[in-house]
Amino acid sequence: MSHVRVGPRAVTRSVAFLTAGVLAVPALAGCTSDEPAGKPLAAQDVAAAARSRVADGGTLRWAVDSVPETLNAFQADADDTTNRVAQAVLPAMYRTDETGRAARNPDYLESAEVVDTEPKQVVVYKLNQQAVWSDGREIGAADFAAQWRALSGKDSAYWTARNAGYDRIEKVERGGSDLEVKVTFSRPYADWQSLFTPLYPKDVTGTPDAFNDGARRELKVTAGPFAVQKVDTKDDEVVLAGNPRWWGEPAKLEQIVLRAVPRDKRVSELVAGKLDLAEVDPETADEVGLAAGPRDAGTGTPLMGPQGTPAAGAPGSPLAGTQGRSAAQALRSWALANGSDEEAAEEEVLAREERRETEAKAQRRQRALSGFEVRKSLEPAYTQLALNGADGPLADERVRRAVARALDRKKLAEAVLKPLGLPAEPVGSHVALAGQPAYADGSGALGDQNAKEARALLADAGWVPGGPVKKTEKGEKAAGAEGDGEKEKDGKKSEGGDDGDDGTYIVGEDGKNPGDGGDSGDGENGEGGAKAGDAESGEKHSSGKNTAQGGAPGAYAPKGTAAPAAAAAPVAKDGKALTLRFVLPSGPGSEALRTVAGRVSDMLDEIGIDTAITKVPDESYFKDHIASGEYDLALYSWPATAFPATDARPVYAKPVPAADGSLNVAQNYTRVGTDQVDQLFDRAMSTLDRKEARDLLRKADSRIWAAAGSVPLYQRPQLTAARKDLANAGAFGFETPVYEDMGFLKKGARGPRPAASPSS
Repeated sequence: MSHVRVGPRAVTRSVAFLTAGVLAVPALAGCTSDEPAGKPLAAQDVAAAARSRVADGGTLRWAVDSVPETLNAFQADADDTTNRVAQAVLPAMYRTDETGRAARNPDYLESAEVVDTEPKQVVVYKLNQQAVWSDGREIGAADFAAQWRALSGKDSAYWTARNAGYDRIEKVERGGSDLEVKVTFSRPYADWQSLFTPLYPKDVTGTPDAFNDGARRELKVTAGPFAVQKVDTKDDEVVLAGNPRWWGEPAKLEQIVLRAVPRDKRVSELVAGKLDLAEVDPETADEVGLAAGPRDAGTGTPLMGPQGTPAAGAPGSPLAGTQGRSAAQALRSWALANGSDEEAAEEEVLAREERRETEAKAQRRQRALSGFEVRKSLEPAYTQLALNGADGPLADERVRRAVARALDRKKLAEAVLKPLGLPAEPVGSHVALAGQPAYADGSGALGDQNAKEARALLADAGWVPGGPVKKTEKGEKAAGAEGDGEKEKDGKKSEGGDDGDDGTYIVGEDGKNPGDGGDSGDGENGEGGAKAGDAESGEKHSSGKNTAQGGAPGAYAPKGTAAPAAAAAPVAKDGKALTLRFVLPSGPGSEALRTVAGRVSDMLDEIGIDTAITKVPDESYFKDHIASGEYDLALYSWPATAFPATDARPVYAKPVPAADGSLNVAQNYTRVGTDQVDQLFDRAMSTLDRKEARDLLRKADSRIWAAAGSVPLYQRPQLTAARKDLANAGAFGFETPVYEDMGFLKKGARGPRPAASPSS
């Protein structure tokens, strides 16, 4: 499940203008709802265990996507591994709990509260009196002030990726004692709890040179349960060791080794015993699950192999009961005794030996994987269909709304999540996920799936079925198409199988770099990627061509299979058929992403819209297509955070012209935005009334739905293979990992544990 994760920085692109939607916005559903956010759809699955059951010592080998280019989480090229290191070695005033809310971290913070709102907002932090940096110095106001100056945006010498919130601070000073920090804001800021996490020492943030270069490959001063021992680019690993000056609960592990392992290589590393914990794709998860399943009581051999076949060496296997060479000799003797010549007997022996070795390898692989189990939950991130509204047919809001209303989001969620045994509920919000305070299903502002109404929207925009289509001259494209796609052959779609892994691309915490997806592919900064015109491959989904060899729909499906709905006649306007460029990554971790794309294309067929699918290399997918606007339709993911007013605003902000005439889109890669949405986010960011902020965010979400620039589909699956005796680690869900509690169970401490309940 590869995924692209992109840093929260502005991206500019030269665009002449952005067409605004002109339709009246329907009544906004759920704008001020008192509906409770409910619980997360899936609980975390980390094999939770009391610290008393966890042994002291040991090394956890944990697969990551890459060795980070920087250990400074506030720089543009920070990635997931940067954030993971920061969580383990640096102060965090607040953590995220299992419901996606901010929770005070008592290891660093005794209290924090707003003590004044008039004439200005003032927050006083009271620090844990034991909190010290690894060099022995107390954590204090000087560190807070240095980080504010570095991230405020006032000094361009600091190469920062973001300054949200810090730009609203007027001053940072010592409070009534050395353990108090007083922060005064120039403008009210609702998400003040998002600040100073992680907190870097003043040694890193005190000067531009130290900030820009000093923390890229090493962190000399830290203040967490672990410290950075080394960043080894040769062996592709980051080694974290216990911090002897840590004042909290001591770390159970002696070391954590974060190893960069490509996702398609992780299963072999698990088999080789070189990893203890790794996020994996559904195919690997299935294999691990089977290996960990029922075993023969006498031999310990797994009873079942892939697809329910007898496992190698198990009863029912072709070689069950054989004993190596003696079996081969017996086979040769039998063949000769029953009329086979010498050469035929030898061939049979060699074939049997080859089968025996193959099954023996499979048995060894299963035995190695039997020491692992799959821990699964849902990531705090959702996959969306993005509709590029900068130009072309999707610049018309009616066409975007038609596309959105053609989608059966429930079926798309089920295609990815149901085979994994995870809750298959479509996401109803752009700003939060189920369980978070701001969550409410705002999709009513767009309307339910309805092909008839979708076709009416297209007709209102001038796209009518059966219209004349002019023959295009050489080099001329159908409306919306960029690059020729190969037409379907034998009635088969190019995508749309039942691949189970979620290779989604995650943006933001960055950011899918996003592999969501997950999934996948953290190649956002790759060079030399193909544009749409020189893509790896292109395939076309054409309305009315869904049957095999011209037969009736369903004629070649297995008996009892329902016939698919007939595709509508292609719609056209001004002599051109409506064909949308659908750009997808081509990497091996993106099968589920392409499955979803195939089903989306089928749904669009039903309203007369063709899709030209273009598959591009992972390393160019985001940079050369999504960020640069070279697509009509795309699939990628955004993370949900505890601070949606701050973090979601740049994702949905209305693009604004820059001084050089280009368009500054921030992180709004769909180029669809409105002044009303911006104003609602600004108000939510500026109120200290939590209920008011929640209602403003829900109103903003309803307007984002109505504009139909993006359509949330499903929450990303999180599948982790973990050693069975590894405690307090796995599929973390919303919750920030507690690194000091991770470790391996004491001998005899492991017992049955309840499975994670999707509804708990």
